[in-house]
Amino acid sequence: MNALVPSLSTRRLVIVVRADPVICGHSGEARCLAEVALTRGFDDVRIVTWPLDALEAAGLPMKPLDRVLPYSPGITVERPGPVGDYRVPDGRYLSGLIGRLVELFSDGVPTVAMSLYLSPHTIAVHEAAQVARRIGPARVTTVAEAVGSDITNVVRECVADGRFGAAAHILSVYLAADHCVAVSEYTKDLIVASAAALDDLHGTTFAQQCRDRIAISYPAVDSWPYVSLTDDRIAGTLARRGLSRDGYVLFLSRIASAKGVDDLIDAYVGSRSAERVQLVLAGRGPHEDAVVARVAATGLGERVRVLTDVDDTEKPALMAGSAAFVLPTREQPEFVETFGIALVEKALAGGGPIITCATGGVPEAVGDTALLVPQRDPATLRTVLDEVVCDWTYEQRIAAEQRAREHALSFDRVAVFDRLFSRAEPSTAPVA
Repeated sequence: MNALVPSLSTRRLVIVVRADPVICGHSGEARCLAEVALTRGFDDVRIVTWPLDALEAAGLPMKPLDRVLPYSPGITVERPGPVGDYRVPDGRYLSGLIGRLVELFSDGVPTVAMSLYLSPHTIAVHEAAQVARRIGPARVTTVAEAVGSDITNVVRECVADGRFGAAAHILSVYLAADHCVAVSEYTKDLIVASAAALDDLHGTTFAQQCRDRIAISYPAVDSWPYVSLTDDRIAGTLARRGLSRDGYVLFLSRIASAKGVDDLIDAYVGSRSAERVQLVLAGRGPHEDAVVARVAATGLGERVRVLTDVDDTEKPALMAGSAAFVLPTREQPEFVETFGIALVEKALAGGGPIITCATGGVPEAVGDTALLVPQRDPATLRTVLDEVVCDWTYEQRIAAEQRAREHALSFDRVAVFDRLFSRAEPSTAPVA
C-alpha cells in the first residue's frame, strides 16, 4: 500500500518507544496513553517500535512473549524492518523507523507524534517530521518526553568526555520538538544541569531554553488492574506461586545493580523478618545470575525465591499480597531512578508498606507515603523492614495503604493523558 494515498483517518496519535515485550515502565506508559487516546477522539492510534530481534540483540530484558497482554482493539503496533544491507551496520533499523514515520506524517492526517526517550526515538521523529514537511501535506505536532537515562547515558557522559557534538545534537533535537516534557521535576533539573555544564564549556545557551521549554508530564499508569483486585484473585495468584498473603517481602523491578537488589538480600539475611516471611525477587535484568549466586550463598534455600517469569496479569496480585514492597534503588553514574513507576503500581495495589530510597524522582512518585531509607545501607534497611513486618499493627498498615493509594491515583493514565494533551492539543475532548 502506498502510504501517501490519503487516509480515511481523521486524527492520529503515533507513539515511538521501545514497546512491549521489553520490561520497561515506559513501554507500559505507551500502552496506557494509546488506550486513553481511543477515548479522546483519535481514530488511528499506533505504537511504532523495533523488531523483536533487534531488541533481543541489544541485550534488553524481555518479557515472555506468550505472556504479554494484547493491546486494545484499535491500537496498531508497527515494527518496521531494517533498510539497507550490511554496509549500514547500525543505521538500518533507524532508517526503517524513520521511513515509516515519514509515510505516516505525509498523508495529510492531523497527527500527534510522541517520542519516549530522546535517543533514538525523538531523533527519529524529528528527522521524519522534517522530511514530511518538505514533501507533503504534513500536519504533525511533536511531543518529546525525556526520561532521564537520555541525560545520564548520553548528554552527561558526552560532557564528561568532552564530546560536544553528540550532546549538542541531543539537546537541539529535543528543543526542536513542539512540546518538550520530562517525567519528573528531578529529570528536568538533571537536564538543565547537564545543559548548563555544556554551556559553560562551549558558550551555548541550552540551559535557559530547557528551563523555559520543559514541562512535567509524569508517567501514565493504568490504575484499574490494581484498584479492582479481589481477594479471590489475589489468593489464586499466590496459590499458583506457592505463596501466602502477607507471607513474603517483594522486590519487583529490573534486576540490575542500580536497583539495589544486593542491599535487600543483605538486609534480609539475619533479620527478624527472615524468620517470619519469605523474600521474593521478581524481574529480569543483567544481574540475574549474580543475584541467584548471591541468594545461594546466603544458605537460606527456599526462604528466598527469584522469579524471572512474572507477567502483567500476576503483578498486581503479587504486590497486593506482600507484607512489604522494597525497592532500595541507588544512584549510579549510568542510572538514576527518575520516577519509579513500580512504586506507584504497588501503592495502587495496596498490601504492605513501601520501603525505598529518596533517590532521583522517587520522592515525587511516593510523596510522603513510603518509608525512606538511605541508599547502600543494608543495616538501616533491615531495621525498617523488621519494624513494618514484625511490629506494625493492622491499623498502621491500613492507614499507610490508604494514603499511598490516594497519592498514586494522581498518576492515573486518564489524568496524565488529559494534562499532557491539553498542551499538545488544547481542543482535545472525551468521546462517548
